[in-house]
Amino acid sequence: MEYENIIRQVLISAAPILFAIVLHEVAHGYTAYKLGDPTAKMMGRLTLNPIPHIDIFGTILMPLLLFIFTNGQFVIGYAKPVPINPSNFSNPKRDMAISAAFGPITNILLATLSYLILKYALLPIAGAAPSDLVANIVKPLAYIFTASVTINIILATFNMLPIPPLDGGRVLMGFLPYRQAAVFSKIEPYGFLIVILLVATGISRYIILPVASFLLSIIRML
Repeated sequence: MEYENIIRQVLISAAPILFAIVLHEVAHGYTAYKLGDPTAKMMGRLTLNPIPHIDIFGTILMPLLLFIFTNGQFVIGYAKPVPINPSNFSNPKRDMAISAAFGPITNILLATLSYLILKYALLPIAGAAPSDLVANIVKPLAYIFTASVTINIILATFNMLPIPPLDGGRVLMGFLPYRQAAVFSKIEPYGFLIVILLVATGISRYIILPVASFLLSIIRML
């Protein structure tokens, strides 16, 4: 990938990645708050201001490195996890699963909204607006919203992997009986090592991309 193209793609993808990651974490915290846990609210994490959510490696370096080394084909990242105290829930096992699920759900909704804006607003405008307006405003916005669709779907799919501490792992623990959930939770200290191994070997792409393609095909039916 040429240097100029890398810069262009980074500029297009930066805002959608940041917004997707921040909304993902806010969704966790807000859902937990509605279920009885005020921890995220008390710590100032129920905000769209990206600064409290930014993790230098997960939010900036990891997406950038993945973008460069995969030629822009696979980009993922994460923010600082929103603090949740399960002891504040009336049903900790169930409510943790619900809080976890609303991260990927939010990203799927964002992908859907981005697609609808692209299809029913930007593309019709592009067909009727003056060429200067299309070139300077509509086309760049179309690139950004196209990136938003892909990024949010990939982020949702990645987080649905049934590996704790990813959201999919926490949701799975919510469905398992208590004894099996307790055994499964012992994987969590090694969860990120497993995830890094899956990403580094490329195995994750064979798991994530088919699911992401399926979700994209559903969204495109709208």
